[in-house]
Amino acid sequence: LIVLYFKVYVASQSMLIVLVGAVPRYHIDQEGIPASRAELAKHIRFASNFTSIVTEWYLIDREAYKVSLASSLFFAGLLIGNITFGPLSDKLGRKPVYISGLFFDVIFGYVTALAPNYDIFAVSRFFVGIVNGGMALVSFVLTQEYVGKSFWSFTGSLTNVTFAVGIAVFALLGYCIREWRYLALVSNTPGVFFLLLSFMLPESPRWLYSQGKTAEAEDVLQYIALCNGKERLNLKLKPSAGTLRKDELAPGILNLVKQPVLRWRTILLMYIWYVCSFVYYGLTLNAGELRGNLYLNVALSGLVEVPAFPLCMFFIEKSWSGRRKTMTCFLTFAGLACVFTMFLPTNDNLLLGPTLLALCGKMMVSAAFNILYIYTSELYPTVLRNAGLGVCSMSCRFGGILAPFVPSMKSLSPSIPFVVFGITGLSAGFLTLLLPETLNKPIAESIDSLQSPRYQVLKNE
Repeated sequence: LIVLYFKVYVASQSMLIVLVGAVPRYHIDQEGIPASRAELAKHIRFASNFTSIVTEWYLIDREAYKVSLASSLFFAGLLIGNITFGPLSDKLGRKPVYISGLFFDVIFGYVTALAPNYDIFAVSRFFVGIVNGGMALVSFVLTQEYVGKSFWSFTGSLTNVTFAVGIAVFALLGYCIREWRYLALVSNTPGVFFLLLSFMLPESPRWLYSQGKTAEAEDVLQYIALCNGKERLNLKLKPSAGTLRKDELAPGILNLVKQPVLRWRTILLMYIWYVCSFVYYGLTLNAGELRGNLYLNVALSGLVEVPAFPLCMFFIEKSWSGRRKTMTCFLTFAGLACVFTMFLPTNDNLLLGPTLLALCGKMMVSAAFNILYIYTSELYPTVLRNAGLGVCSMSCRFGGILAPFVPSMKSLSPSIPFVVFGITGLSAGFLTLLLPETLNKPIAESIDSLQSPRYQVLKNE
């Protein structure tokens, strides 16, 4: 539960720029834009309903790109965090890497709130992205490895739905706290609470087992059983087949390239992760650009993801749909919903305008993103699970880096951003069909396990 609720905090960090970078109505009481910022401050009048970095540092006209730049720096940080934290947690353990990342996430979050100028704000967002993305990835894997494979779809979906609820909670905070610095401070403070609670978490038993630490893995399993109200178990694990000898090197990212069964799987997954991130964050960040109430649009963009949870749980556990077909359908529907916005008139009516289709597309791509985390976890062996997720998340962050700039294409046509999201979503949906199904299939613990007959079905399907 600690790791699940922690996702609400992650959501507020990810969505921060949507509200603190929002542009209120403004009026310049002279013709043209003054050349200097000091002169601009004398002539510009912002609406007084909220403050943002735009109102404090006058990021309009030629300076407007800095809002999108700060958002892209955050996603660039996520990219670096995914590259570094995944392999680190495979070597050092899930818990120490997760706690270290959360500590620095809180520190840099406060730097963001107290930044004296835009440059420090932007740099702090970059560092928040590094630690936020890294330990969010590790926390997801840690959650999955606390439970048996039969619960992976449930915990994976629940983890992502708490992120969606976190978006709505952040919108509510923004509605109540209109001064951007106070909003940044309040939304960052729960991280301190989660940091203190996280010291109570045990290490991943699957990671301990994959490292040959069977006695420690048994102790963690006993602890989990006792926490679940079970009596002490008579538990004895067999030595892991993938345990390393002292003269062997731990598996690393290069194994994703060396092993043919993992190489093509990784290439396909990298593109699908990129598209899911590109469409998901593009539609999320575009919520601030839609007509209507800013806070309502942001809240709806989060709440619309909640129905994706039961939808995923229903379809991915059915033998006639599974992970692969379900994700293909969700990505295809998300793409079509975005493309069809170009045929609707732009107006303030939610039921008739493109806003409704955009929200439908957001729900579908969030469902696909939800499945993708679970699906990818099952496609990699335990010794490479974080490395595989890290590489895929790395490509995912390129989508996040580009997504903030796509809404600016609305200057050409209001439907252009949605068409871009739609075409990329359709392409990823079709490519998903090239991956194997993992429903009711065994999970490999080591690279050698992939070569055994019981795992061959994963590369021959």
